[in-house]
Amino acid sequence: MRAQTHEFFAFDTERPPFSKEVEDKELWVPTSKKATVDAIVDAINGHSHVLLTGEPGAGKTVVLRMVRHLLPQSRFHLTYCHNATLGRRDFYRQLCGAIGLPTKATAASVFNALTAYVENLATEATHHPVFLLDECHLMRDDMLDHLHILQNYRWDSKALLSLVLIGLPELSERLKRRRHRSLMSRVHTRIAIGPLVPDDTKDYIRYRLARVGCERSLFPPDAIAVLHEHTGGVIRDIDRIATLALDNAARRRTKTVHKDIVLDAINIDMNGGIL
Repeated sequence: MRAQTHEFFAFDTERPPFSKEVEDKELWVPTSKKATVDAIVDAINGHSHVLLTGEPGAGKTVVLRMVRHLLPQSRFHLTYCHNATLGRRDFYRQLCGAIGLPTKATAASVFNALTAYVENLATEATHHPVFLLDECHLMRDDMLDHLHILQNYRWDSKALLSLVLIGLPELSERLKRRRHRSLMSRVHTRIAIGPLVPDDTKDYIRYRLARVGCERSLFPPDAIAVLHEHTGGVIRDIDRIATLALDNAARRRTKTVHKDIVLDAINIDMNGGIL
């Protein structure tokens, strides 16, 4: 495994362009996904539930972070949980811990603590609670069975809580099973997001470079086309291979990241980073 030099200053960049360390306010959302962000914001504003699915690296987390940025903190309280493999008691204990509630000993006590928290926020009319539950495709069936009960308040007459269920495409298939019909029937906003389209990939690379101070077109159109074709428009893969290509170009002291350099980066990536 070779060590990357990260000679990004050779391309007039202030820091690595394709790092995951991006503030919410600086996130880039492609035109093809702005409607997704708007739909989720509208659903939460309407105190509804959301199902968001997509392949790994398709941009689910970016969409959620943009949603978090757009929802006013004065009206919504968002709680994020990503360990979906726990049993019912431990999952609810995790949720209580994320909120800042005491973690009780029994499943009934932690569930009651959560429902009391939701009821109190509704009574005080301060914030609408939103639970963002990631990796839900890994959630146990008995936990999925119980989620619809968490949504049932005041004889199922009040929408006091919004759930956002996030996972891989198989989550949607699981929720279509008869066993989970009570949960699925309550989720009215169901969104499956796909990878970037070619124009999105071009805009994404330009934006990430400009964000770190590089206004030049480092990646020619044919290099971007190769990058998009190989990655299928998956953002996480674009970031990784574009970083390898930039490093490769810096070592070669080229002025652009041309197609052959991107192809070399793809080859390095496919061989586990070995030249």
